[in-house]
Parts: sequence; structure tokens; C-alpha cells
Amino acid sequence: MRPTLALLLLACTAVVGCTTVDALPARTPLPTRDAAFAPPARLPDAAAVLAVDDAMRAHLDGAGLRHSEDPRRALVELLYSRRSLALDYEGVTRTAAETFAARSGNCLSLVAMTAAFAREAGLPVQFRSVAVDESWNRSGDLLTLNGHVNVSLGWPAAAAGQVLRSTDSALVVDFLPGEQVAGLRWRSISQATVLAMFMNNRAAEALAEGRLDDAYWHAREALNQDPHFSAGHNTLAVVYRRRGLADAAESVWRTLLEREPANRSALANLAQLLGQQGRKTEAGTLQARLQALEEAPPFRWFDAGIEALRRGDLEGARELFAREVARDAGYHEFHYWLARTELLLGRQRQALRHLEVARETSPTPQAQALYAAKIEHLRAERSR
Repeated sequence: MRPTLALLLLACTAVVGCTTVDALPARTPLPTRDAAFAPPARLPDAAAVLAVDDAMRAHLDGAGLRHSEDPRRALVELLYSRRSLALDYEGVTRTAAETFAARSGNCLSLVAMTAAFAREAGLPVQFRSVAVDESWNRSGDLLTLNGHVNVSLGWPAAAAGQVLRSTDSALVVDFLPGEQVAGLRWRSISQATVLAMFMNNRAAEALAEGRLDDAYWHAREALNQDPHFSAGHNTLAVVYRRRGLADAAESVWRTLLEREPANRSALANLAQLLGQQGRKTEAGTLQARLQALEEAPPFRWFDAGIEALRRGDLEGARELFAREVARDAGYHEFHYWLARTELLLGRQRQALRHLEVARETSPTPQAQALYAAKIEHLRAERSR
């Protein structure tokens, strides 16, 4: 019987753990083993995920969204009213056009379709990752940890001579009942991360069906889209292990643990691999780290770090922000607040490193520009 593997999947995504980091190590290139995998039945096509086809354009024609009092609500009514399109939730990851044609998809599929329609209608779009409670599914010997994403719609840009209510709050489109998501923490994510999530979902679905070659190329494409996407690293390692490439799987999991020392999926999977290879001491060390991790809801240590800063407890705040970075190194605000605390402690080199990662992982050009300005300012201060 094959061992049970823990895989981080999206019907939408999450990562857990804890530990302290002084400064992030340099990124280690991931091993690619293209020669070990046959070409996929269908090439991963990131451009198709959010593309609008003729059938979707025809559905928008005559809707008169720009002339409605609230074009965002008019779009939602057009897409999700039972009197109109009547889409249903189904646990399959589809592109925007595929979701429209099938009239169903999982939450990531519905987010992609909504975003594609919104952009075609001239509405600004923001992708959001929602911090939901952990939810595991089992398919054979494969465990998957589900997460959740949704999308918010803004007001269209004003044409010449027009004044639109562009300062109104965004309209959030979610596919879970309101009582399930009300009050949950969320964070903005980039389109690159959404595309990585999509490819990772496709990889996990291929894995569950035993299509290793397809799984490999989609996991590889997930990391091409977003090299910081932790779930993509874990999926790629699982694929390698299934193909018998234990050295490549170990390398990917160790690379992920360099970045996120408290990533529970990586710790569990690597410990299992080492144990099966007879490397009991190394496996035991990882198991001990895994068992020592404190269970904590998303943002718990971040919120506690902010409170520690307010109290003037800089060392305590640094420890708490570092814990969040250790379990999720792909979220820019964790790095920013850790950088800010490091700077208050006089540790400019560490602050600069985390600001650089905050810039790399930030979801919007505006945030990237803001971090770039802070980096240049800090570098100028250090050179004086």
C-alpha cells in the first residue's frame, strides 16, 4: 500500500506552522526533471484561465451594465440569478470559458469566470484569499487541504466628463453562504497567485486520477506563475515521489522548509520519506518539529505581534511576526511588519531583506512601488 501523502490543494489554499527566522535564505533553484515525464495530454495554458470567448461576449451584449445604477450588481445578477445563467458549484477546476459553457465549477472556477466577465465589462477586479478553518479531503492515499478564494468588484473608471462613485466600497462575490465567511480575515492576492492556484488544482486533480505526467507539467507551471506559492512546491514534490524520484522530492521539500520552516505539509511528507528510506534520526527530528508546532488560527501571531509593538515589546513582536513568516513566507504584509520591527531593533540588513521579499510577493504594482521606495530609502540610509 502506498503511503498517505499530504497535499495542499485549492478548491482554493493555506499553510500552517511556527518558528523563528533571522533572515531568509537565498532561494534554491528547484530541480526540474522534464525527461522523466511524457508530454501532457493538454498543455497548461495560463492565458486561457481568465480569457473571454465569443459566447461570453454574446452573453454580455445588450446587458447595458454601464447604464445601470450599479454595474457590479447588474453583472452578478446576470451571472448568478436563477432567472439568468444559474451556475452551480461543482468540485472541478475549469477556466472561465469552460465554467461558462458547463454552467458549473468549483470556487476557483467561479472566481475566474466572474473576474473574466468583470474585466470584459470594464470593472476593476481584486482577488482575495480567505482565511477559513482547515478542511481536509481524502482521495485514495492522497490527502488534500482545502482553502477558499473570492473576488471583489470595483466601479468602472470614469469616461471623460463622467463622475462615477469610484470611492464606494467594493462588492465581494463569494460562493459560500454569507454566514460562513462573515468576519473572516482575507488578503489580496495577485493574478499570478490565482493562476498558480489554478495550475496547482489541475495538478492535484491529475494526481488523484493517477495521471502523473499531467500532474507534473501543471505543478511546474504553477511555480512558473508564482515561485512563492508554497502549495505548488508541495505538489511538485508529491509528483516526484510518486514517480520514484525521491532525491528530487526531498530537494523540493527541503527548499520549501528553508523558506517556511514551519510548513506542516512539507515537514510531514519529508519525515515520511526519510523514515521509509531508513533515515530514522532525520525523520525523528522532523517529526519532533511537527509535533512541537502550536496550533494557531490564521493571523493569530500577526495580531499578537501588532499588540506587542504597541506595548513597545520589540523582541516579542519580532518573534511573533517571524512565526507568521515561517508558516507563510508568501504574504507580503508579514514580511513588511517583520522588516519594520527589525529596523526598530537596528537590524537594517535583516529589514532590507524582508522588504525585498515583501516587494516580490506583493499582489499589486502599487504595493510593489511602495516597497521599492522604502527599499531605496533604506539603502540610502545605510550608505551614509
